[in-house]
Formats: sequence, C-alpha cells, structure tokens
Amino acid sequence: MPSRVTPSSSSPEFHLVHDFLIQMGGAERVVEVMSKAFPAAPILTSATRAQGLFPVFREADVRNSWMQRLPGMDRHHKKLFFLYPFAFRSLRLRPGSVAWISSSGFSKWLPKPANAKFVCYCHTPPRFFWMPDSYLENEIAHPLLRRFVRMLMPLFRWSDRRQSRKIDLFLANSRNVQERIRQCYHRDSIVVYPPVDVERFQVSDRTEDFYLIVSRLVAYKRIDLAVRAFTESGKKLVIIGDGPDRDRLEAMAGSNVSFLGRAPDEVVTKSMATCRAYVFPGCEDFGITPVEAQACGKPVIAFRAGGALETVIENETGVFFDQPEAASLVEAVEDFEQRTWDPAVIRANAERFSEARFLEETRRILEPYFHAAVAGHPLEEGRVSEVTLYDGRPDPVGS
Repeated sequence: MPSRVTPSSSSPEFHLVHDFLIQMGGAERVVEVMSKAFPAAPILTSATRAQGLFPVFREADVRNSWMQRLPGMDRHHKKLFFLYPFAFRSLRLRPGSVAWISSSGFSKWLPKPANAKFVCYCHTPPRFFWMPDSYLENEIAHPLLRRFVRMLMPLFRWSDRRQSRKIDLFLANSRNVQERIRQCYHRDSIVVYPPVDVERFQVSDRTEDFYLIVSRLVAYKRIDLAVRAFTESGKKLVIIGDGPDRDRLEAMAGSNVSFLGRAPDEVVTKSMATCRAYVFPGCEDFGITPVEAQACGKPVIAFRAGGALETVIENETGVFFDQPEAASLVEAVEDFEQRTWDPAVIRANAERFSEARFLEETRRILEPYFHAAVAGHPLEEGRVSEVTLYDGRPDPVGS
C-alpha cells in the first residue's frame, strides 16, 4: 500500500495530469498509485467516465475540461481526438506549480505558466501520431475517416514534438519507450518502471491444467495468435477480458479456448495463481499483467519484443517465441513444458516492480523540481540525482 505524501507548507502546488479517465487500464493504474500517494493533488484531465472508475478517482479532486459535457464522450472519445489539444489548453495552473503529467496522448498540451515545472511520465509517444499504420487500422474502421485522420498526422506530429519542448524531464515506463522518446522528441529520459501491486498476489502450491490471458480484446494485442495456437494444440486456454475483437476471436476459437469476459479482481487473482503459465502474445510498451503473473510464481510465455524483454528473464521466469505466428507460439509452449520452474525465483523477479519502488524513485526525481519551482530557477536534467531529498523536510512517502 503506497504511503501518503505529506509535503511541507513551502511546497508549490502539485497537480496530477492524465489524458482521460474513461477506460481503466495500465496507465490509469499508475495515476491511481500517484493519487493515493498524493491525495491532496488535483487531477486535471479532459473527461471522466463514472462507470467502472477506480475507487480512488471517485474520492479525488478530479477537474475535467469542457469535453466532459460533450454528448457520447464515453463512447466516442477516440474519434474526438482532434478536440483534445483545445481541451487541455483550456485548463490552467498557477505560476510556480509542479505538474506530473501522465501521457500517451494529449495531456502535454496543458499550458505551462511562469516558473512551473513539468515532469512527464510517458507511457508512449502517441501511437496514432507516430505509428499510424498499425494504430489506425485497429481503431478506426471507416476507410474515409481513416484516410482523413491519416492526412492530419504530419500536423499532429509537428505539434506533439513542439509540446514536448515544454517538458522539463521525461520519465519513460521502459527502455523500449525511452528509445521511442529519443526518436520522436529527440529528448533523453529516465526509466521508471510502472508500479505493480505485487502484494496483491501470492505464490500458490496449486496448479491447474490451463494457460491464461488477461487483456482487453483489441486487435493490436494479438490475442488471435494465442487463440489459433491453442486451438491447434488442443491445450486449454482461458481468456479474461472483453473488447471489440471478442466476436472475431470467439469465431476462430476451438472448444478448448474459454472466454470469461470481464471478471472481478478475485477471479483474476485466483486464475493467475493457479494457471500453468501466463501467455503474452503482443508487443506492449511495458505490460503489467506478465509481472502480476510472476508475482504468483507463474512463468510467462511471451513474444520477444517490447516491455516483456525487460520483465521476463529467459529460461528463469519464462520463455519467448520469436515470430508473430501461431506455430512459433506452439513451439514455445512445448519448450515451456519441458522445463522446471522455481516459483520463488519468479516471484523475486516480480518484486523488482513494486509500488514502493516506483514511489521511491518518483520521490527522488520530483523533489528537486519542487525546490526549483519554489526558487523560481531552472533545473538541468543531469542535476536530478545530485539533489538531497527534502533537506530535512518531512519525507514525501513517509509512513
């Protein structure tokens, strides 16, 4: 459980900023942990969907833009992408504020007042700007709308890079994203892995005869690879989650592949603890669920790309498959079944990504920016690690 921050009276105003609170996923989990640790910090966002909201956001001081009042915002928030820059520009901070900006989209468009400090936790540079070929095919079905959006991409890339210049420090959620920040924004960054609630999971002595996926069912996550592979092999696969790709996946699945839809946390936790292994067939920027499975002492079978390369230790906490093809995954499952796994070693690897570690690293990085905002002077990125924390003031994540 993350400790709550108790900043001193001389601290500047501190705000959390996030793209939107409409769908609850990995990025929102990061903001959730920050909100628990900084309960007095308002959360600035474009719009919020009350249904399915994480409980902490119901208690927090969430400040929405005018987009909150748009009809159908919760259903059409992706199609209204061209409005987000204007929405964030309508939000305001006081001079000398510090903002921790959670971004995979437009939250960087927040205006920066005098002497303010912006630290951006970047989940990824926006995929729809910088990787439109893969993103638009999955997210925009109508070909004419997709063509129109594609025409706007050069303008949005230029604007996104321009907005990146106001950020005092970029934090990347993985080395994978760190490289993408360098390519897209020509900026250096510090890697701070996302917080994973490893204490929620425990190693179980019980293992049942099924493999597991917990995911939103969208095309880019490549759940179809796993469905084809397990349908071919006849081994049992359980899929927890829902999304627009579910009908297509169910149509191609054999009787050995079960779709449970959305499930409560206790069902997910039990499934993680009792599966043979967790299957991770897509390329994610980081990927929290493979770490959660490892917190249960369960190995991971992952595609050799993206964040899995940083969270899974080959032949110690899991195995990789090299080609985005069902046959390659089938071979990896066979390789997995021939090996012996040590749950204690797997659990220890997961503990590297705990919430406590995330908050400690975040504290160390934010503190000099609090000092700089109060003093009203710039802070070079290279000085972050040189500043002594709080200079005797209360520990920001003290017990």
